[in-house]
Amino acid sequence: MLVFASCRKAGEEGSVLSPSTTVENGTVIVNPYEYYQPFRNPMKGLREFFGPGVDARRAEYPYPYGSMIKEYMQWNMMENVESDGVDKVIAYSDHRWEGVEDLNVKVIPRPFIVWMEEYEGGVEKNTYTDHPDDLNGWHWPSDIPREVRSDDNDTPSTGGYFDPSFQDRVKKFVKKLGEAWDNDPRVAYVEMGIIGEWGEHHDPNISTDWAPHTQPYHVANRTWIPGIEKTLGDAFKEAFKNKKVMIRYAYEFDDYDFGVYWDSWAIDEEIERGYNAMLARGDYWKDQVVGGEITWGWGSLYNSGYRSFEDCVGNSGTRKLIIDQIRELHCNHLGGVTWANFQNSSFLPNAGLVQKALGYRFLISDFRYPARISAGEPFDVSFTVVNTGSSPFYYDWPIEISILDAETKKPVWSSILGDVRISEWMPGENWNGGSYTVPAPENKVFSTLTVDKELEPGKYIISVACLDPAGMLPSLRFAAMNYFTGGRHPMGYIGVEQDIDDYEVPMSSFDDMQSDHTLRYVYEKE
Repeated sequence: MLVFASCRKAGEEGSVLSPSTTVENGTVIVNPYEYYQPFRNPMKGLREFFGPGVDARRAEYPYPYGSMIKEYMQWNMMENVESDGVDKVIAYSDHRWEGVEDLNVKVIPRPFIVWMEEYEGGVEKNTYTDHPDDLNGWHWPSDIPREVRSDDNDTPSTGGYFDPSFQDRVKKFVKKLGEAWDNDPRVAYVEMGIIGEWGEHHDPNISTDWAPHTQPYHVANRTWIPGIEKTLGDAFKEAFKNKKVMIRYAYEFDDYDFGVYWDSWAIDEEIERGYNAMLARGDYWKDQVVGGEITWGWGSLYNSGYRSFEDCVGNSGTRKLIIDQIRELHCNHLGGVTWANFQNSSFLPNAGLVQKALGYRFLISDFRYPARISAGEPFDVSFTVVNTGSSPFYYDWPIEISILDAETKKPVWSSILGDVRISEWMPGENWNGGSYTVPAPENKVFSTLTVDKELEPGKYIISVACLDPAGMLPSLRFAAMNYFTGGRHPMGYIGVEQDIDDYEVPMSSFDDMQSDHTLRYVYEKE
């Protein structure tokens, strides 16, 4: 017969606290209630973009689901002449990214040269603002000869991308980017960029795999840059050992392990060169990032009458298409949300469905710990994690077990679990429109710990957290109702040096994850 734990002591077999917490032979077993709502989590979800001097960050920033900003970084602002050192890259990055660590926001930098080519209607300098960081126009280093382009489709261009010095300069520039960004905790992932309008690897092209955007056929050193694929691939592979690198088109860079930023999700005209090319790349998503943006300014989305992100996710059919593609391609993040109206009550639930599908989502269950522990005596902690999202988390951040003061909720002791690789917590595979036919695996975590300091005898709380290595502060959250503001997940009460009578932390003491704006990490300038 099962009875409530208030009638029994710890260790009495069969005692029950609630549907989520039981005690068996001195071991407390907790199955936290799932936090069903979408929420902000590091390096996943709806990704933002702000044009300096154009897009104002609104009062509600950071946005409800935003944890990353795409930063278009102008080449000439980071290196105007070849002799400029890496210190200039760092200084400009510090200027553009000031304060993101206090918001628990990461950046995805994309180095670029040309916002829009003149023959596509672009201008050398934006005439609408004199903001020094303006992205519009052309951002060539001053010591690279400017491109000269003929109106004749068969005439190669000179200068710019096609100058004999350009590819050597690319190698040296990317090396500086790696020295500046590869160990910068503010950087989530790096988009390769550099070539073409907006750094999107067209105008000119990286290869001749697809027809050019600007004329019917390819001409070497006019519509594409011979040799640039290997130059870029080798340079980024060498420069970035720690940060994940993403390319624009999945059908290029076959000899390299890069992720993809597909900037035309859910657009019918991009199915072959985007969606199908990404599927053909296989299971690269298991260790390389998939992202991009929803762009409603052209193609089938525009033709459907969509003029905003709200329009795209507000239509049930289009929203399902977006979510299915996220699931099928194991997408980590998508942009387009920057200009959305977050005061629109119907928009947030629709955006939330997309946010919940994007990236990783870690459910925790079967958390086990002893009902009583003593200083200096080893004890076991174990739990199970299932990733119900679409992608892995791509870096191995540490998992912490803490003993918290039951009143203040502050840690009095903590330990980092060894040999836990959260990058291996994979989602399911083979999406069939409603679920993965290959379910996400259960990931078992087990560790033997010892409290190595004297604690006052009494009743404490045992908690779990995932820390950002930049400052070793709680950051990544599990999808669990058991949550305290500050990033830790309370699992249950635990007795230190004495027996206690109850183990379930009441739900009334939990805080709402989505409302927690206290999380941050540490960026220390070298």
